[in-house]
This record gives sequence, structure tokens and C-alpha cells, in this order.
Amino acid sequence: MPLENVKKIMLVLSGKGGVGKSSITTQLALTLSLQGHSVGVLDIDLTGPSIPRFFGIEEQKVRQAPGGWIPVPVHDKQSLPARGSTSTSSSQHNGDAATNPPTEVGSLSCMSLGFILANRSDAVIWRGPKKTAMVRQFLTDVLWPPLDYLLIDTPPGTSDEHISLLETLLKSTSGPAAPPNQLAGAVVVTTPQAISISDVKKELNFCKKTGIRVLGVVENMAGFVCPNCSECTYVFSKGGGQVMAEEFGVPFLGSVPIDPAFVVLVEEGVRPVYPEGTVVAGKTAATVEKLDGEASKEGLLVDKYRDCSLAPLFDGIVANVVEGISKSG
Repeated sequence: MPLENVKKIMLVLSGKGGVGKSSITTQLALTLSLQGHSVGVLDIDLTGPSIPRFFGIEEQKVRQAPGGWIPVPVHDKQSLPARGSTSTSSSQHNGDAATNPPTEVGSLSCMSLGFILANRSDAVIWRGPKKTAMVRQFLTDVLWPPLDYLLIDTPPGTSDEHISLLETLLKSTSGPAAPPNQLAGAVVVTTPQAISISDVKKELNFCKKTGIRVLGVVENMAGFVCPNCSECTYVFSKGGGQVMAEEFGVPFLGSVPIDPAFVVLVEEGVRPVYPEGTVVAGKTAATVEKLDGEASKEGLLVDKYRDCSLAPLFDGIVANVVEGISKSG
């Protein structure tokens, strides 16, 4: 079974659409990779597969191999130069090495229906049984390399895809060949508004009834980072996710604001730049030299993400998730 190569599996869930599950999945994956872990991302949102676009690999296609599909690589395991240095400024890199050493990143690969569709704008009009069969095929026929973590980005709600996913996962991860506690649990995503909280509560009840451990709640879109000044404005309020987590007795992982620089990074591949003094979640955003034209697009996505204001925030979120997983074995 391909899942035997995976040490830990995490689901990213929400009872409501449009809360940013794919954005959270992407940043969890990038952060885990920056911490040296080998990571895979499986996108089972069959009617809205957005993971290929988030990672900037939507033009890629999966390859067939004996026994299944080979996932699309985002980047291989490698060493990134110290922050603030470039591949062409070796003297600066050497000077930084003692105080700001290179970052060893783990490999990252993805699988999504978006890689299989003939046209990325094609509508997927499938009945439940075909969706169920596709989800099971993704779980049994993808030839993942050895992974520390497999993140599964799911559609909203508690639909056929979720039931098929859990049935297949529970069967696959309970066998004697599966690593202990392979199905680590779920990260649940919400936004601060009451309408979102009411829907996401259903997802928490779904986890409770199906026996899926909730690793924590992330409150997304909790604020807006102005690209022209250092202010973070709470346009959708704040705190609803934390109250919900406390009500259900599950960990609250943190609040994540909307960062236009992250949007530009995903959409255009441009390295994030912030006005001096920008503070996000109590942390000062890194000030980097602004580059023009193609120079601002150079480098891997994971390298450019290091300059995003959300990166330090996700360092803390991922640290809490990993600690929670380790406590359960």
C-alpha cells in the first residue's frame, strides 16, 4: 500500500466553504518543509481543486508508473541560502553563514484532480459513487515517496468524499503494516464570523462522532494586513474561533490575518515585501530589499515564503500541531 510510506496523516477540514482550507494547507506544508520534514499534499476537493494553483504547478501533469500515479514534485530536499543572501552574492552568503545558517528543507510533492483534467477550467459533474471511487483511488494508487507528513485538503462539509476518505483511511491505517497512530488527526479551519462558526461546529461534531482527533482550530481571515502601512485591521472581527475551540475542549492554534503579499506570492510568484514596522500577530514582519521585475520572482516558492509575514505565525501553529501529534505517539 502506498500509504505505508507515510508516517503521519493530517486532514484539513471545515464545515464551511470559502474559509481558506487550501491556503492553510499550503502554508502548513511549506512550514513543515522549512522545518526539514518531507511532505505530501493530497487535494480531494474534486469540484474545486486549487492546490496546484497555490503551489504554482498547475501546468504540470501526473505520470503513470507500474502500480499507480507518481505525485507532482514542488521541490526536492535541499539547502536554501541564508535569508537576505542570493545565489549570486556569495560573499554576503558566506558572511551570514555563522549567524544565519542555510535552511535545510524537506521535499514537497502534490496530488490533485487538477493535474488529471484535460482543461483546468473543466467542470467536474460527478455523482456520489464516482466521487467516492476517485477518493479511494487517490488513497490507494498514489505512489508517495517516504513522507513524514501527508496533508489532505478536503472539500467543505461532511459529504460523500469525507465518508469515503475516513472509511478508506481507517481501514488502511489500522493494519499491521501501518505505522502506529498513522492517522494523526485533523486541523479544523474557520473564520471569525458567527455564520462560519455555526457551520464549523458541525465539522467538530463530525470528528467527535467518527473518532477523528482534532489537533486544533485555526481562525483564518482574522484581520487584514494593509500593504501600504503597518496596520492590521480586524475587518471580520476576531476571537470566534478561540471561543469555539474552548467550547469543544480542543486546542486553539492561532488567528491568521489576510495578507495581500501572500496572495501576490501565490498568484504572481512575487517575493513578499512590507513597509518597515509592519506587525502581524505581535511579530514584526521581516524587512527585505525590494526587487524589480523578474528578480522579484526568482527562487522557489518555499524560499520566498520565508519572507512572508505569516511564516513566523505558522512556525508557532505547526510547532503546536507537531507537539500534539507527538504526545499521542
